[in-house]
Amino acid sequence: RSAAQVEGLRQRSLDLGFVYSPPADDDPDVAAMALRHEPLVLAIPEDDPLVHGSEIGPHHLDGRTWITVVRQPDDTNRGQFLAACAKAGFLPDIAYETADPLTSLGLVSAGLGLATVQASLRAAAPPRIVFRDLPWFDRTVSIYLAWRRHDRRAVIAGLRQAAGAVGQ
Repeated sequence: RSAAQVEGLRQRSLDLGFVYSPPADDDPDVAAMALRHEPLVLAIPEDDPLVHGSEIGPHHLDGRTWITVVRQPDDTNRGQFLAACAKAGFLPDIAYETADPLTSLGLVSAGLGLATVQASLRAAAPPRIVFRDLPWFDRTVSIYLAWRRHDRRAVIAGLRQAAGAVGQ
């Protein structure tokens, strides 16, 4: 989705975009600024035995069924996720891949596996999910505001300024 939004900015069909992957710093057409860097939290079906433990360690997650997000065909998220899991000391069994984190949460709610999602999605989650922090898991989701570099309209500058103030 990020690539499609950046392309929409280039084609002038979008004025602003919220993206997970910013354009390169030296991109001549599109600029971006970071708005949020959110930690990932573990989403667990409410009837899973993990819900009853006080702390969850990597050994609790090793070999468990997982649901991950793949945003586009050439997404590197799966490889990065697996590398972060291995570094943390566990290997997930990825059984499902979804197009977005809310769909992942729907599958967790149905009891089909575990998922990591950005912390702010706790408020949007369907019922029957319990969330746990994983302070030892070194993954975050970053959200950027992107715009056409040479767009000098006051409304765009104002929106960028407001978004920057909220993101701090």
